[in-house]
Amino acid sequence: MHIYCLGLNHNTTPIELREQLSLSEDAIRFALARLACGHLASSIAELVIISTCNRTELYVASSHMAIAELEAFLSDASGVPTTQFHAHAYRYEDLDVTRHLFEVAAGLDSLVIGEPQILGQIVRSLELSRGQNMAGPILNRLFQSAIHAGKRARTETGISRNPASVSSLAASLVERVVHPISEAQVVILGAGEMAELAVEAMRKRGANHILVVNRTLERAHTIANRWGAEITTFENLDSALVSADILISSTGAPHTILSAEMIKHAMQVRVQRPLVLIDIAMPRDIDPDAASIPHVKLYDIDNLNEKLEGALAERMAEVPQVKSILEEEVKEFTEYMKSLEMIPIISDIRQQAESIRKEMLEKTLRHLPDLTEAERIRIEAMTQALVKQILHAPTNRLRAEASCPHAPEYAAVARTLFGLQSEGLCGFSGQACPISNATD
Repeated sequence: MHIYCLGLNHNTTPIELREQLSLSEDAIRFALARLACGHLASSIAELVIISTCNRTELYVASSHMAIAELEAFLSDASGVPTTQFHAHAYRYEDLDVTRHLFEVAAGLDSLVIGEPQILGQIVRSLELSRGQNMAGPILNRLFQSAIHAGKRARTETGISRNPASVSSLAASLVERVVHPISEAQVVILGAGEMAELAVEAMRKRGANHILVVNRTLERAHTIANRWGAEITTFENLDSALVSADILISSTGAPHTILSAEMIKHAMQVRVQRPLVLIDIAMPRDIDPDAASIPHVKLYDIDNLNEKLEGALAERMAEVPQVKSILEEEVKEFTEYMKSLEMIPIISDIRQQAESIRKEMLEKTLRHLPDLTEAERIRIEAMTQALVKQILHAPTNRLRAEASCPHAPEYAAVARTLFGLQSEGLCGFSGQACPISNATD
C-alpha cells in the first residue's frame, strides 16, 4: 500500500485558479460518497481532502500509482479541466507525503507561519472522510499522527507565539492604511470563524464601530454579544457598503457577493470617501474588477502575503526546533508503516501451513478408512496443534521485530525462507508492501 498526495497551494497556484478548485464541505461529502459507493471506477482505497482558502490537497492510500486518478478525481469534483491545474500541482509519495502533511499541520506550509487554524481544518477534513467511510487504517493513522505532531509543535516551541491568522493580517493591513482606526466604520461580511477572528483583531487594534453583515442573524448574534458589534443581514448590504470605511469579507458563498457595479454605485454616493476592501474568502467574495474603481483599495489573500511582517521573524527562528519534532514524529509513523509488513507475512505463513496440513491430513485419512469419527477429529486436532506449535516461535519473533529498524530485512528473509511471493514494494521500506490487497 502506498500513500500519495496531490496538492495546490498559495505558493504554486494563483488565487484565480485556487478559488475554482476550492471545495466546500458539501462538495467534499458528495465527492467522497460517489467514490465510496463505486460511482467512480478507482483503485483508491482511502481518501482525505483538505480544502482551505490557501490549499486544496488530496491524500490517498492505494495499492497502485494513483496520481493520475487523483487529478481526474479533482477535475470531476471541481469542474476544472486537468490541463488547467496540472502544471501548478505538487505530487508526493510515501515518506514525502508524511513529511509534507506534518509540516502543514505544524503551520510551516501556511501563508502565515505557525497560524493556528490549519490544525482544526485538518481535524475537520479527517472527520468528513470518516463520515463517508473513506478514512481507513492507513490515513486514519497518518492524520492522527499529523495532528499529534502539530500539537507538539505548538506546545513545545514558540512557532505560534504572537499567533497570526489571515484575519489578523487583514486587521494589521487596515491599521496601516486607515487612520484613525478608532473612528472608522468597519464592516465584516460573514459570521464564520475567519470573520470572528477579524472582528477580534479589529477590536484589539482599537476599532470602535464594527458592523457584522450575515445571511442570518443567529450566528451574527454570537459574535455581536462576544465583541460588542452591531449586526444586520444581507438585505442591508448596500447601505452598509455606503457607510463603510473598511470592509473585510469572509463568507462561505460559492459566488461573488459584492459586484463591481454594487461598489461603483456605493462610491458615487460616498463623494470620494476612500473605501478599503479586504477579501479573505475562498472563493473570493468581491469582484476583482472593483480594484479599478477610483478611491477603492482592494486586497485579497495573496496581497496579504506581501504585507506580512512583524512577528514572522520571531516565529521563523523556531522552525529548526519544529522540524526536529516533526522528524521524530515522521520516524514513528514510518516505523508503524514498516511494522505492517509483518501482518500479511504472518497471515501468509499460516495459510501456507494450513494448506499443507489439510493436504497431508486428507492423504493420511484416505489410508485409514476404518477410523471412527471421534478418532478422525482427534487426529485433525493433533495436526492443528502441531502446526500451531511449530509456527509459534517464528511468528512471535516476526511480531517482536515488526517495529525495529531491521523489520524490512526480516520481512524479506521470512518470505524467502517460507517461499512466499513478494507483494510489490512499499515506499517506506523498499520491501514487501504491507497490505497491498487488504482493502482493494
